Amino acid sequence: MQFNWNYAQIGVLLLPLLPSVGASFILIAILITWQKHYKSLIHRPLNWGIATLAVLLVVTMGFAVHRGDAFLGLFNFLPFFILFSGFSELIRTPFQLRRLSWLLVISSIPVVIIGLGQLFLGWVTPTNLQPLLGWKLDLFGNPVGRMSSIFVYANILAGYLVIAFIFSLGLLLQTYQEFSLTKPKYFTLIFLLVATIGNLIALILTNSRNAWAIAIFALLAYAIYLRWRWLIAGVSAIFCSILLAAYAPSPVQELFRKIVPAFFWARLTDQLYPDRPLALLRTTQWKFAWDLTIARPWTGWGLRNFTSLYEAKMHLWLGHPHNFFLMLTAETGIPTTLLLCSLVGIVIVLAIILLIGDRPLPSQDKLIFFSYILTFLSITLFNTVDVTLFDFRTNTLNWVILSAIWGATSQGLVTNQSPLKKGGK
Repeated sequence: MQFNWNYAQIGVLLLPLLPSVGASFILIAILITWQKHYKSLIHRPLNWGIATLAVLLVVTMGFAVHRGDAFLGLFNFLPFFILFSGFSELIRTPFQLRRLSWLLVISSIPVVIIGLGQLFLGWVTPTNLQPLLGWKLDLFGNPVGRMSSIFVYANILAGYLVIAFIFSLGLLLQTYQEFSLTKPKYFTLIFLLVATIGNLIALILTNSRNAWAIAIFALLAYAIYLRWRWLIAGVSAIFCSILLAAYAPSPVQELFRKIVPAFFWARLTDQLYPDRPLALLRTTQWKFAWDLTIARPWTGWGLRNFTSLYEAKMHLWLGHPHNFFLMLTAETGIPTTLLLCSLVGIVIVLAIILLIGDRPLPSQDKLIFFSYILTFLSITLFNTVDVTLFDFRTNTLNWVILSAIWGATSQGLVTNQSPLKKGGK
C-alpha cells in the first residue's frame, strides 16, 4: 500500500494550488487501492449503503425537471463515493492521520499568502496562467473587500480555512503537549503557531459570519477536551462581548461597541450590507427549498435543479439555497437525504464511541483523532448555512477527512484492536 499512500499524499498536498494535478494523484491512489482490495471493499456493509445511495441518486435523475442538470449533479456525489471507499481502506493509522493533517496545513500557507496579496496588494492571476492553475485570483477578493484567494468566492475559502485552522490548531496543541515530554521542537512549534494565526487571520478576512462562529466553536471544543478552564473562559468572554456589541440593549451595547471593533458586530447585524434584496436572504432561500421538498418529498426535483427553479420564481440566479440538507431534500427527496445522513452519522457516532471508549490510547493519538472528528462536525455545521459541495477541492477534502475517520474507526472495530496505535504505518 506504500505506493498508493505516497500518491495520495502528493495529491492532497497539491490539490488546493494545482487542482487537476492533485486530483490525478488522488485518482491513481484510489484506482490502485480498488484494484488490489476489490473483493474486500464490495463486501463491506457500509459500502453497500453507499451503493444503494448511488442508485437512489440515479433514480431521482429520472424525475428531474431538467435532467441534463441532474446528470451533471451526479458528479458531485458518485466519484466521491468511490473516493470514500478507497481512502477508508488506505488510511488506517494515527501516523497517516497526522501526516495528512500536516499536508493540509502546509498547503494552506500559500493559500493564505496569496489571499493577503490579493486583498492588500491587488494581486491578480496572469491570464496565461489561469488554464494551467485551474483558478482565478479576483482583484481585491470576491465579493470585493472579502478575501477569496484562489477560490471562486469568499465563503468557499472560509470553508477551506475552517479545515486548515482546526488541523493547524490541533497539531499545535499536540506539539505543545509533547514539548515537555521530548526534546524541544522550537521550529515545529513556531511554524504551527504562525500557520494557526495566519489561517485565523485569513478566516476573519473572509468576512464569513458562519466561519467566525465555527472557529469559536472549535476553540471551545479543544479547550473543553483538554480541560483548559482559562481558555474556555477567555473564548467565552470574547464570544459574549461580540454578541453584546451586536445585540444587547442600550447602554450595554454602546459600552461593548467601544471595545469590540465594528468589523465584527456590524457584520453580525448585517449593517455592512444593508437593504439586501428579499431573494438574497437565506430565510427566503430556505423557505423556497422547503416548499419544493413538501411538493415532492419522495423524489425531489433533480440535482442542480434548485438554481433554475429559484431563478424562474425570483428572477434571480442563485447557485444553491445556502443549506446543504434543505438543498438535498428539495433536489433528491427526503428518503435519499436521510440515507446519506444515516450513513455519515454511523461513521461519526462509531468514531466518537471509539474515542471516548475505555481502550488505552496514547493522548497524542486521541488528540489527532479528535481533531478529525471536530473538523468534520465543523464542516457539517458550515453547510447548514452554506454549501461547499460545488467546489471540487473542498468537496474532495471533506470526503478525504470522512474516509480517514472511517478507516481508523473500522480498523479498530473489525480487528478488536485500536487503529490509533502509536507509530502505525
